[in-house]
Amino acid sequence: MPSSRLLAVSDLHVRYPENRAIAAELRPTSEGDWLIIAGDVGERVDDVIDTLAQLRQRFAQVIWVPGNHELWTRRKDPVQLRGEHRYRHLVARCRALGVLTPEDPFPVWTGVGGPVTVAPLFLLYDYSFWPDGAGTREEAIAAAYRAGVVCTDEHLLHPDPYPSRDAWCDARITFGEKRLAEVDPATPTVLVNHWPLTRAPTRALRRPEFALWCGTQRTADWHIRFRAVAVVYGHLHIPRVTWEDDVRFVEASLGYPLERRRREARGIPAAPLPRHVLP
Repeated sequence: MPSSRLLAVSDLHVRYPENRAIAAELRPTSEGDWLIIAGDVGERVDDVIDTLAQLRQRFAQVIWVPGNHELWTRRKDPVQLRGEHRYRHLVARCRALGVLTPEDPFPVWTGVGGPVTVAPLFLLYDYSFWPDGAGTREEAIAAAYRAGVVCTDEHLLHPDPYPSRDAWCDARITFGEKRLAEVDPATPTVLVNHWPLTRAPTRALRRPEFALWCGTQRTADWHIRFRAVAVVYGHLHIPRVTWEDDVRFVEASLGYPLERRRREARGIPAAPLPRHVLP
């Protein structure tokens, strides 16, 4: 029997029927496989929970972190909770399924490549990834609006009860940093967040203005400080593996069907899913 693996996927966006079918076919190769889901399963709460429930039935452990789409409050979603209340509702629903979240004790992977603490994080962004030469943060945001590159979060991701999304981000960074500092310093980690922890991955964006909605400079050294052997993220829809400071960064996204078709037309093969994290 093959050895157990720590696997990852993100940005399933199951509101697209083609993506929903792909999610339905995700399977472990061993009864001990774990699956990390790095956000953006869907936008409606029922879609998110139904998909997580199916995956939890197949994998020995499922670990979920929210993306921006899970936090959107659309008018057609029966669950009209906003901001922190929406996030806490999703956490409670995940716990009922046995799916781990950023609010739960960090699990320890003891398969090949372990022991490694898997740390699911929910950190958001604070508009500090502005493009080179854009001046101040305010100038960069204004330039993004003029260019028509504005994340839908500005309309649908409400920060309640925080006064702003970057204030919510500040609270999440404080919480995540404290929890990571409590991990045994002799144990390496796999850090998981929907948004990239460093700015480097955003340099591949076709529209650099969008980087404003992609993370925070405050986590730029976390992969070093917290002894990461791998960092798993999504959000950018640029599936690939890169290296920073000898740490493996895995972008695990499925992304939108149109994006996949465009890559196929350019001769870029689809990245296999789920992505292999350990061993």
